[in-house]
Amino acid sequence: MKCLITGGAGFIGGHLVDKLIEQNHKVVVIDNLSTGKKENLNPKADFYQLDICDFEKIQSLFGDIDYIFHLAAIPRVPISVEDPVGTSRVNILGTINVFKAAIDAGVKRIVFASSSSVYGDQEKLPLKESMVPNPLSPYALQKLAGEQFAKLFVRLYKVPIVCLRYFNVYGPRIDFDSDYSLVLGKFLRLRSQNKPLTIYDDGEQTRGFCYIDDIIEANIKAMESDKVGGGEIINIGSNKSHSINYLSKLIGGEVKYLPPRIGDVRHTQADITLAKNLFGWEPKIDFKDGIELTKQWFQKKYGKQ
Repeated sequence: MKCLITGGAGFIGGHLVDKLIEQNHKVVVIDNLSTGKKENLNPKADFYQLDICDFEKIQSLFGDIDYIFHLAAIPRVPISVEDPVGTSRVNILGTINVFKAAIDAGVKRIVFASSSSVYGDQEKLPLKESMVPNPLSPYALQKLAGEQFAKLFVRLYKVPIVCLRYFNVYGPRIDFDSDYSLVLGKFLRLRSQNKPLTIYDDGEQTRGFCYIDDIIEANIKAMESDKVGGGEIINIGSNKSHSINYLSKLIGGEVKYLPPRIGDVRHTQADITLAKNLFGWEPKIDFKDGIELTKQWFQKKYGKQ
């Protein structure tokens, strides 16, 4: 099979490319390297440094593709709050471009990376796909728009699409060198610099953290399953949640609390019944084990604790 991954030089995308190549699939990567890194690129993949917002330039790459994994995005809530116009261009228009190019090419399936941020704050946990979305940030609304376009395009153009709502993904290659880095990446960087771990709000907010290997397995299963492709929305996360304070204890060091950030969700925890039923997926990596594996990767690569 031949697969195309948008955002294939990113944290998640790079791991997905590696797994697909390991399974002897041919892989094409589109990434403009705005957040992706060349070091994440598998040399066996065909790489094109292009922007998904440029429909004419990316369209020709879809011609003989079997499966699309659309991961390219500006995936940070704070950036979307600061720049709703620029992030909407990438996360909405870029998604429509990828879907339309895939439709024109007659691909077998699109796997779209959505986000648990779509839920916003809900009264009950765990979060179920049947809940009414409550986006608290432009990023969350942009991902919801992607899901809605997926459902619409399934009906209009009969293209098989499945939407995976990722919960907080972590693991080796996590971004750590930016003020917008995911919380674990930021903690690793601050700890290596002997600086306090900065926590927004009181740290008691919880997340359904999910290790990168489990996320990749979910993508492969979503590609292979004969039970999806009708625009389904499926949670991919942990049915156990952990607080940011607990995560900081696993990393170690001094903690500094900052005011809450606009757009941040208070709690997430995934109901994964649908993923189990549709393609037999559930996370396998225990949270503490996953954190330890990530710390070992960081120390080995950068020689820092």
